[in-house]
Amino acid sequence: MKDYTTTQLRNVVLLGHGSSGKTSLAEAMLFTSGAINRMGEVENGTTTTDFDAEEISRRISLNLALAPVEWEKCKINVIDTPGYLDFVGEVKSALRAADTALLVVDAVAGVEVGTELMWNYVEEEQLPCIVVINKMNRENASLMRPLQALRETFGRNFVPLVLPVGTEAHFAGLIDLVKRQALMGPEGKVAEIPAPMAEQVEEARLALVEAAAEADDELIMKYLDGEELTEKEIRRGLRAAVLNRTAIPVLVTAATANLGTRALLDALVAYAPSPADRGPVVAQGVEGEERIEPNDMSPLAALVFKTTADPYVGKLTYLRVYSGVLESDSRAYNSRAKEEERLGQLYVMRGKEQIPVPRLHCGDIGAVAKLVHTLTGDTLCDRGHPLWLRGPNFPAPLFAVAVSPISKADQAKLGPTLTRICEEDPTLRWRQDTTTRQTILEGMGEAHVEIAVKRMENRFDVKVETSIPKVPYQETITKVHADQYRHKKQTGGAGQFAEVHLRLEPLPRGAGFEYGWEVFGGAISRSFESSIEKGIRQVMEQGVIAGYPVVDVKAVVYDGKEHPVDSKDIAFQIAAREVFKKVMLGAGPVLLEPIYKVTITVPEEYTGDIMGDLNTKRARVMGIEQSGKKSVITALVPLAEMQRYATDLRSLTQGRGLFSMELDHYEQVPPHLAQPIIEAHQREKKEE
Repeated sequence: MKDYTTTQLRNVVLLGHGSSGKTSLAEAMLFTSGAINRMGEVENGTTTTDFDAEEISRRISLNLALAPVEWEKCKINVIDTPGYLDFVGEVKSALRAADTALLVVDAVAGVEVGTELMWNYVEEEQLPCIVVINKMNRENASLMRPLQALRETFGRNFVPLVLPVGTEAHFAGLIDLVKRQALMGPEGKVAEIPAPMAEQVEEARLALVEAAAEADDELIMKYLDGEELTEKEIRRGLRAAVLNRTAIPVLVTAATANLGTRALLDALVAYAPSPADRGPVVAQGVEGEERIEPNDMSPLAALVFKTTADPYVGKLTYLRVYSGVLESDSRAYNSRAKEEERLGQLYVMRGKEQIPVPRLHCGDIGAVAKLVHTLTGDTLCDRGHPLWLRGPNFPAPLFAVAVSPISKADQAKLGPTLTRICEEDPTLRWRQDTTTRQTILEGMGEAHVEIAVKRMENRFDVKVETSIPKVPYQETITKVHADQYRHKKQTGGAGQFAEVHLRLEPLPRGAGFEYGWEVFGGAISRSFESSIEKGIRQVMEQGVIAGYPVVDVKAVVYDGKEHPVDSKDIAFQIAAREVFKKVMLGAGPVLLEPIYKVTITVPEEYTGDIMGDLNTKRARVMGIEQSGKKSVITALVPLAEMQRYATDLRSLTQGRGLFSMELDHYEQVPPHLAQPIIEAHQREKKEE
């Protein structure tokens, strides 16, 4: 692959609802440019960008993949992304590396849930956008219906660059409105504009010229003076309109028939901004914020936007060079890890194929294998000029499972394997829950976690069983109570003796644990004070009524007895454990449960359904606000009721609802619900 300079590069991310045809479109672009000899199909698992075993078996994209396309002396780095909402982490990574969003819309379905979500992400990143209405050869396909829906939903100036010639099965080509010529068949053969379309073409071209003129002060003056804009001027205006986000060009394709692909590639070269057009790169330097010019002469700054772990190839790091040049067989400094990395051969990735390149110029995207310290979101730079680029903004996980290894061999490999798959996908997280003593794997939804578990088995040969995680309850007391316990053990040799008098007092929520000493007159030596505290803390970790940690109590030792010979550290630990259990049972013990603050965003028509469902979940609704045509509901809900809410919300809103949740506080479990939890714990103890 040739060397491409910054102005010759276009970094484009394919976004859209699942099954809108993004992967097929990437395949058509590769084929049209001559990068591949024949077009693969999603249905039979032969596409370039869906190469993972799970992607092939499920026939959907699960990971972002790169497809560099060489066209008209430019290189278009196409990033194909999943449309299924569980894999939003891949989309966020791709958006961070791109300069243009190519929003793919199904010509039959129009604006769907995923379209709206992807649009929101594009707005967050403030990316220039181009729309492709795909599958124009399907029954009931239309340009005008999706176009109208885009305008109504997003309220922006969507302007067609082309018009389709023929509809549905008769879709045969398109009319280029800038050049005023028909381009027919996959080869884009130039033909006359069909006479019945002449009026429609002039009308659409007028709207296009207006959008181009409005983006450039010089052009608008010329246009208002009634002068005709040249083809070159229209292109200049449209390029500015895309960059300033004042207009969004719309193209049409039928990717599987390879129709409209050439016009799309031409449009990307003509109108998609190069990395240089996007202006200075904002980075954090040692002395605060720096604005770095995106060119080869600037200090090196490359952002790692994806990491893949493979047991055979090792770790593969995908990066985008924001300034400077990255050379093969060189060194770069990781500003987060504060370590120097040795870079071996640099690659340009085409699906899973690694194409070696000597260097990556400013703005280019590539990969390097076997970096030691580098993770997703890290910046590679010059040691003498450390920089930190903003990494992808990943959402917090919404769905959790408890994972338990099937065999002893799986147990040994579980931790390292979980770490590797979470490095690869930052929207996956794992942790050991000390409260429930479970290993928890969290992700964006059921399918997301299920695929992660399959990858652990297929790639790393680690088999696990999954279950709904236990709720991390806590135990506390509601009143002051005091009692005593004597530990006496007489064996053949030295005996054990300790007597402890203990008072427990409830503390405010979140206060933790306090330990007090009110023993006077030397009834217990001060040397045993820490032994008693140690015994108390052991019981507090294990719980008294249901096996959960005890919190928010003050334990005060106020009296006791010791023996000159038989009193020792272990005797006072045992006495402390037993007296704590005894006193706590008399101090009104209760269970506390985690209450989460949940924010749910749904289209207005689903508000009633959501409210009804929340009422069944012991929720306290804090408020409802309107945001455009959406309702934003805030509620406090017990975690016990929210374990599978990602699945519930999807079914209640046909996938159009979003939610986030964060721990707010702990409060008492109602007695009728606490009793079964306590009884279940007692049964487990008996079985053990």
